[in-house]
Amino acid sequence: MLIHVIADEPAKISKIREMLEPRHTVSASLIDDAPKGVTAASLLVDADLRNVETIASIRLALPKVRGVGQRLFIVDRRARAAVVQAYSLGASSVIPTPLDARSLQQKLAMLYPTIANDTEDAGPPTVVSNAAAALASMFDAVLNGRQLDFAEAQIATSEVIDAVASNGLTTWLDNVRRYHEGTFQHCLLVTGVAVDFALSLGFHAGDVKRLGVAATLHDVGKAAIPLEILDKPGALAHGEMAIMQGHARLGYDALRGVGGVPDEVLDAVRHHHEFLDGTGYPDRLTAPDISDLVRVLTIADIFAALIEVRAYRPPMAREKAYSILQEMAGPKLEKALVTAFRDVALTR
Repeated sequence: MLIHVIADEPAKISKIREMLEPRHTVSASLIDDAPKGVTAASLLVDADLRNVETIASIRLALPKVRGVGQRLFIVDRRARAAVVQAYSLGASSVIPTPLDARSLQQKLAMLYPTIANDTEDAGPPTVVSNAAAALASMFDAVLNGRQLDFAEAQIATSEVIDAVASNGLTTWLDNVRRYHEGTFQHCLLVTGVAVDFALSLGFHAGDVKRLGVAATLHDVGKAAIPLEILDKPGALAHGEMAIMQGHARLGYDALRGVGGVPDEVLDAVRHHHEFLDGTGYPDRLTAPDISDLVRVLTIADIFAALIEVRAYRPPMAREKAYSILQEMAGPKLEKALVTAFRDVALTR
């Protein structure tokens, strides 16, 4: 497979060559010298995405490489703005630093599972790319204190609804987990699961859309949570947990001044971690004060968190994830909804 590398330093190109050759054929260029007419299966970008001039140069260089199925960006996961910028530039996936040969080869193997049969991957489905780009735009707005574009969230959600309704939940889950990781992966999974749950329950189109938009936006407050807490592989300390739990309020605060956002969506963003027994956060609501939309979204959120792919553990089997929901049914989650969720969790 031919991989073209674009980097801002010759040393980065040399390092990537050592990791990929001779297993893959590598061509390379510096950002300002990207040749026209290059054709490659994948494009690998390693550059400082905090530098405005570098970003502008990357935008000019990307179209010069043709036939690309995957755009992979190597980014410092501690620099949230760099992750957001990568997706804004059209990244199919991001690879965290420090870069090592094993993680790079594993990522390529995940993206090209049929490479042994000379089958090239055409890249992530358009709807997945569009939804990730919309998330990147929303997170960037929150991160930089700008008002996010609610219409963009609605459009992205409508595309997800159409994709899940046409191709099924399993296809959506597989595509998202293959191309995305971290908070973006989680948000995309939650939206797909929530939409499919609504469809299985026979929700009217407007209610499906309302729940889907709430799912798309539910974790936007995480844009303001430090990445060392957000992506920490182990258990959070007490103080770290308090900061993490603040994302619900932060998301609510970011959205409540945005025109057109329904009250039900604002409620869901703030309260998707509330439990029927009052042990949730941020307001310790009990059953009488928790809306039906929040009850559905909470189940989708928990299930998606259990089955997502993380750097430090494989995804949990859907059967195991559903069994955990069953254990929570009654005291924390509405039992009837957990029962109704069974087909979504196991068969759809």
